[in-house]
Amino acid sequence: MNPLQAAFCATLALVCPLVAHEKSYELPDLDIQGRKALLVGEAISASEGFIGRVDLETRPMLRVGELLEAIPGMIATQHSAAGKANQYFFRGFNLDHGTDFATFIDGMPINMVSHGHGQGYTDLNFIIPELTASVNYKKGSYYASVGDFSSAGSASIRTLDSLENDLLEFSLGEYDLYRGLIAGSRELDDGELVYGLEKEINNGPWDKDENFDKTNGLLKFVKANEHSNFAVTLMGYGASWDSTDQIPERAVEQGLISNFGALDDSTGGRSSRYSLSTRWIHDTGDASTDISLYSIYYDLNLWSNFTYFLDDPIDGDQFEQVDKRMIYGLSASRSWHNTEVFNKEMRQTLGLQFRFDDIDQVGLYHTQDRRRLSTTREDTVQELASSLFYESQLRWTNKLRSTIGLRADQFNFDVDSDTPVNSGSASDFLLSPKFNTVYTVNESLEYYFSSGYAFHSNDARGTTISIDPASGDPVDTVDPLVQSKGAEVGLRYYWNQNSNTSVSLWTLDLDSELLFVGDAGNTEATRPTERHGLEITNYFTPYEWLSFDFDVAFTQASFDDNDPAGREIPGSIDTVASGGINVTNPNGWFGSLRLRHFGESPLIEDNSVSADSFLAFNMRIGFQTERWKASLDVLNLLDSSDNDITYFYGSRLPGEDPGGIEDKHFHIIPPRTLRLNVGWKF
Repeated sequence: MNPLQAAFCATLALVCPLVAHEKSYELPDLDIQGRKALLVGEAISASEGFIGRVDLETRPMLRVGELLEAIPGMIATQHSAAGKANQYFFRGFNLDHGTDFATFIDGMPINMVSHGHGQGYTDLNFIIPELTASVNYKKGSYYASVGDFSSAGSASIRTLDSLENDLLEFSLGEYDLYRGLIAGSRELDDGELVYGLEKEINNGPWDKDENFDKTNGLLKFVKANEHSNFAVTLMGYGASWDSTDQIPERAVEQGLISNFGALDDSTGGRSSRYSLSTRWIHDTGDASTDISLYSIYYDLNLWSNFTYFLDDPIDGDQFEQVDKRMIYGLSASRSWHNTEVFNKEMRQTLGLQFRFDDIDQVGLYHTQDRRRLSTTREDTVQELASSLFYESQLRWTNKLRSTIGLRADQFNFDVDSDTPVNSGSASDFLLSPKFNTVYTVNESLEYYFSSGYAFHSNDARGTTISIDPASGDPVDTVDPLVQSKGAEVGLRYYWNQNSNTSVSLWTLDLDSELLFVGDAGNTEATRPTERHGLEITNYFTPYEWLSFDFDVAFTQASFDDNDPAGREIPGSIDTVASGGINVTNPNGWFGSLRLRHFGESPLIEDNSVSADSFLAFNMRIGFQTERWKASLDVLNLLDSSDNDITYFYGSRLPGEDPGGIEDKHFHIIPPRTLRLNVGWKF
């Protein structure tokens, strides 16, 4: 047991007796906000936003990764099992499991660098949705405080500092889904101790039981006064599962398996994450300081088989990906709110960030039935990211303000490989300037222009590689850091205090794209790309008990060169739409109906093969009193049989030609599913 695991278990043991005692005090009022939060005068682009708890708690969700679907234009899908990180699509990107979208929780990064399965791997399974306070999102490359993986945007998730009542909740669903949650808060040493313990098991609708078994825990101590907020947070997560990965269309057409079948019965995984973090925010009015420290233990064993018998016709192509690491980090910033330059009001922020990934083992192994047959490669990696940023906001007039930022990033990689010629060190340095201008017409309308540079880091192993460990062929190294540049114009209009619309027209160019490689289960750096898009976001609350939201995003994405293979980017979705109706009746009834849609996407560069569009609805209806609530979730309300995700690559089934067959490989959306949720407040 590592130190973070031991600390988590010990602290949980100490807290359990506290949970049993009755409360004898009143909690402070909570700041519950939704997307109606007024951003005129605060936002520096048309496409940033805030999603509060009132929006998050009304959403019926199939999986926790759909928390990010609250961000307009974001789609979260799955090509494997519940324990694996979701697949994300955003602004014309197939983000794989998180590349080019940076995600944080309480100041800690979630994206994994040089990960065993994919660069930027973003697994949200350790988050307890009921303890999520808000999601702040920033689209585009215009923010100096965000660095790696932020070309398309970023999201900062914040957990609750207190709960109004303790909670005991149970969920029962089809396909042997059982979930329990106990959560609450207690006064402790002039502060607040928030706790939560979640347990979920689920077999899923697949022909092979998923056997998903997840345990989550959170302890958070918060001490706040008029000027300061200090928090220490301990989080723990562990899960195991069996997976039904994407399957070839021809296997279904030939009757070998159903749409919910699997061709390898031993794929799956197990993972755990333990973190200890602290954050101190101090605001005197004239200046503020924000400091966070964190340490994270993480491990993953993932068994997959995407090509079946293409590479090894005897033992099969199953492989295991392993990742085991410690992460240490620091983020600190100081802001001065009321300085002046040339008699103009100025706000300045200076910050620094450090992140050190000590990856004890990142490996790829050839396996059969989860038994290792050979080692493809096994590495130890140390990766240090050091960053310094400055941002200055100047108010030229009562209506015009601008924000100029500059970010400097230094990355150092050290790789110790089991293939000695692939060992070595690499480093890179990058400057990323940012610029934003805002014109405020009145208290209801603002216009924006934003531009800036961002980047994603590449896998450390790719920066030192000389020989392909599988084939023995020589290969070229990749650039450690890949830069992007973007710009957008937009507006934000508030129809009234509770209803708003924002529109943004944007463009983004990348020096190199990262694409999924089906037969290896990883990504590779490829050609430069360009994207353009239009986004429209709406939130309307005609009555206190009724709200509507509808968001639509259109994107055109292509490679920015004349390669004869074609210019289409595989996996780039042209249209994403989402919307919902939320009702909260004063008599206790509540409900939500939500739409999820994404359009067609090319699967190869010449667009001769494409993935079909997707449309599904989720619904929640329930009743609540001051002490209890009950709700019924109907997921995939119309029982759609659309595909969550589709790829196109070569694979081989038993008896087929040794060269394999190029085919679509898909993962279907789970069928209509009912879940009953019952909760008590005490």
